[in-house]
Formats: sequence, structure tokens, C-alpha cells
Amino acid sequence: MSQIVPIIAVQSACSSCNLASLCLPVNLNQQEIDQLDEINPLKRNYTRGDYLYRSGDKFRSLFAIHNGSFKTQVLHDDGREQVTGFQMAGEIIGLDAISTDFHTCEAVAMESSVICEIPFNKLETLSREIPTLQRHLHKLMSREIVRDQGIMLLLGSMRAEERLAAFLLNLSQRYATRGLSPTQFQLRMSRHEIGSYLGLKLETVSRTLSLLQQHGMIRIHIKSIEILDLAGLQACLSGSR
Repeated sequence: MSQIVPIIAVQSACSSCNLASLCLPVNLNQQEIDQLDEINPLKRNYTRGDYLYRSGDKFRSLFAIHNGSFKTQVLHDDGREQVTGFQMAGEIIGLDAISTDFHTCEAVAMESSVICEIPFNKLETLSREIPTLQRHLHKLMSREIVRDQGIMLLLGSMRAEERLAAFLLNLSQRYATRGLSPTQFQLRMSRHEIGSYLGLKLETVSRTLSLLQQHGMIRIHIKSIEILDLAGLQACLSGSR
């Protein structure tokens, strides 16, 4: 079972959250906003390495990342961990369990993080009353399917350089969506975790990042990344470089 972590705020209004535009539907009227606020998500604090949930845990809630970041992973029969995604503030995790009522992967904090825990039974009931919310949940699930397809494409047809370029461009776009710099950011994950996600060996990840730096597309300092040539990364991804 996942460890119990302290509740740091019993009530937290979704409408007053600065990340509401990222994880909630837009164009809700005041009555719908008031209904949504009645859910009162629980806020919990996690430190690096804490498990939000484990594979096999009973599904009860969805989790919106208020700040910090998480990784999702599955455990192979031989004990190896396979990273399946990296999630950041404003994103919702736990959707994997909706169809089976049990989580099929585990979620682990990559840094000190705060999670808003949203009881799914309350959310599901409310979504029947608010069609916009129901459509938003469908969009979230559809996004998960598209993400899985993207991973399959990465692992099935791209060279190492293309995989790293796609990974960095994806992070760039997600940071830009949050009003943060799309060209300067910290890698919260290790090189090993990147390799696990992209289907590359640790040595290949390090060598390919160094190659991108030699070509003047990025600058690396420990875990800090600066993208110097977005167009170059995109050309690398399209195979035109």
C-alpha cells in the first residue's frame, strides 16, 4: 500500500488555484464553479521518493499535481522498473485505474511535491450534472491514449538523437504552457530515468545529449538544460537535419 502522508490543507477551492486553467475545463459558469468547489480536494505533501500509489492499489481518487513532479513506472517480473511518464504541475494522474478500479502502475515523487487528491466518486457524480466537466474528463483520458501512442512511436521507429529531441521539445512545450521559459529549465529526472522512458541505455542518453550540445542545439550544466536552437531540434526530429 502507498504510505500515508500528512494532509496539509483539508479544504482547497479549485476555482482559486493558479493552475485551474491547466487541469480544469474552461467556461464554467459561477454555479458550476461553486459545485466544483464543494468537492474540496485534500492537499498532501510528498517528498522525493514517496509513492503516491502503487500497482494494485484500489482506485479511489484522481490526483492533480499542485506543485512538484512525479514519474509513473511499471515493475517487470524480473524486478526492472520501466518509466512510463513524467508528470508536472497542472497535470492529473491516476487515470490508468478508471477501467479496472485498480492502479496498473506506480507513481513516485521526483522532488518535494504537493498533490490535490480528488475523490473520483464525487467527480463522477458531478460530471453527470456538468456536461463540460464530463467532456473534460473524456479529453484527459483521450490524451492518455495519445501519449501512449507517442511512446510507442518513440520506441519503435526513432533513432536515439530523434528520441532525445522529441523528449526535450515536449518538455519545452509543457513549460511554455505554464508560462515558464520554454528554453531554460531543470531536468527533474535522472539520465537513467530518461533512458528507461525512451528505451535507451544510460550511456546512450549521456552520449546523445553531449552530441546535441556539440552541435550547438543545447547547453547542459548538471541538470540544467538550455535549448539554444529550437529549430535545430525540430529539424532533428523531422529527419531533415
